[in-house]
Amino acid sequence: MSVPAAYLGIILIWSTTPLTIQWSTQGVDFALAVLARMAIGLATALLILFAGRTRFPVHPRALLAYGVGGVGLFTSMALTYWSARFVHSGLISVIFGLAPLMAGIMATFLLGEKSLTPWKIFGTLLGVAGLGVIFLHGGSVGGERFLGGLAALLGSVFFYSACLVWLKRIGDDSPPLATTVGSLAVATPLFALLWFSASAGLPTAVPWRTGAAIVYLGVFGSAVAFTMYYYVIKHMRATRIALITLITPVIALLLGSVFNGERVTPSLAAGTALILLGLAAHQREALLPMLRRNRRK
Repeated sequence: MSVPAAYLGIILIWSTTPLTIQWSTQGVDFALAVLARMAIGLATALLILFAGRTRFPVHPRALLAYGVGGVGLFTSMALTYWSARFVHSGLISVIFGLAPLMAGIMATFLLGEKSLTPWKIFGTLLGVAGLGVIFLHGGSVGGERFLGGLAALLGSVFFYSACLVWLKRIGDDSPPLATTVGSLAVATPLFALLWFSASAGLPTAVPWRTGAAIVYLGVFGSAVAFTMYYYVIKHMRATRIALITLITPVIALLLGSVFNGERVTPSLAAGTALILLGLAAHQREALLPMLRRNRRK
């Protein structure tokens, strides 16, 4: 698989993930929804692994990568699923747009990347301003529950960004599919413990849309997307990987409005615009060459 194809695949899947996460928690406990997703994802990834006879390394560096990937996946997804009950699906993608800003700061200290240039600092400040606008007007959107969900999402983005940079630092050379299987194998039992400790039991019935969303997230949102994600991690800089989040928020907001009836308030629109402008400024060095190539064509 080529890097551009994997990159595009991640954008398409991650644009639909926030909406399907919300659908997957309708009628079932959020812990059960994420557990079912990860179990399906693990089963799918294992089938692909065995069918393709892909090697599954168990050397110390690979095991460390599996552990970091699994714990990061658990913390990030647990917080995301919990917050999805109180936050619009499109906003989930918008908040994850802050990942490049967090990853850039972490990469500076952990990977030695030159991520704190004047443009990147300016972009980070714009992103923080956009987040502040959304927080300040949160009461008009959904009150305390909304603000709590927003705070949980920020924690999710932090763990996601830290995991991305840590995996880049480990530099494991295992096949991306093996990293996916290993990470899911670590995360799935943790999600089972979360469900056993927080759940009220199995639902008597599961709405068809909820079930379809869980299956979609398990197969495509987990097994396929995570494999492509770990693939691009090995071939791109950490800050450029997170550039994906410059595109997905716009698509996710549109999908949430069309298919979920979510209203984009002026404060949400303003905050989103500031975050996207901040991302554009932060990734200016990556965007300029692409724009120049398009002009030549």
